[in-house]
Amino acid sequence: MGFSEAIVSVVQVIGALLASVYFALECLVLSLIPRRFRRKDVEGDIVLITGGGSGIGRLMCLKLAARGAKIVTWDVNSAGNDETVKAVKANGGECVAYTVDLCNRNAIYAAAAKVKEEVGKVDILVNNAGIVSGKNFLEVPDHHVERTFNVNVLSHFWTVKAFLPDMMASNKGHVVTVASLAGLAGVNKLVDYCASKFAAVGFDESLKLELMVGGYTGVKTTVICPYYINTGMFDGVRSKLIPILNPEYVASEAVDGILLNTPVVILPGFCRLLIILKLVLPLKGGYMMYRACGGHMTMDDFKGRPVQNGTRLTEKQVLAAQTPNV
Repeated sequence: MGFSEAIVSVVQVIGALLASVYFALECLVLSLIPRRFRRKDVEGDIVLITGGGSGIGRLMCLKLAARGAKIVTWDVNSAGNDETVKAVKANGGECVAYTVDLCNRNAIYAAAAKVKEEVGKVDILVNNAGIVSGKNFLEVPDHHVERTFNVNVLSHFWTVKAFLPDMMASNKGHVVTVASLAGLAGVNKLVDYCASKFAAVGFDESLKLELMVGGYTGVKTTVICPYYINTGMFDGVRSKLIPILNPEYVASEAVDGILLNTPVVILPGFCRLLIILKLVLPLKGGYMMYRACGGHMTMDDFKGRPVQNGTRLTEKQVLAAQTPNV
């Protein structure tokens, strides 16, 4: 690089820094405007949510349907899927379900083709499905590691490949990645889960930049990074300092993240400060902070949602399994 080119690069960097200050002020001003004035209209939009058969996925289905969106729920659990459809329709919304094994790339592509033919172009894709093992690294069977990556990140590649081209063609759409705070900071007994969620966060960030470079300003991406949520997926988790999140709160904030086109949603918000501390503290200092917050023992009593034949049970099935026959 010649001297003149170096000068141009320095000037560009300074210009970018000044622009960043402007954009930071812009974000501050927008944050002062009540959310109800900034939410986009999704009435009539087709929203596809993976893992919509239970938990946060079902709540997001209900909340987006209440805003007039047409819901498509994908889940490996057909019973849970049917419960979601009934719940949405009972509230006056539109919803169709497809039983899809997100570990199977060909099944994803086949289901995507059926959705396009039977429902229409997907406007908002929410990759919400996730699974967790919750064991020490050496105790996790190899096939569990593979399944974790298949569901938590590789399925995102196949769903986005299936639906993104239509979004790009119209320069309108939204790709949502439900990741985790564990995708920004490692956790004891969650090596495979954290690795998959780090990958999901990286997927979102790289896709976001690729769309911006390509000029697809109308195609938005949002990554949701919540702390532990009080659902069956993390049953038994304990937290010393950070409160375990209420599912309704997480679903509401996730939906608002979509409606406000928020690039990154971290829940609870003050955890942004902990992530910054992780980046600036030396390793030993970061580890002391980790133990002080109780991060080392959160998974000690983990149980998780029961699974039968590779399929997680619905809330009703869990309750039935816990009720003795008399």
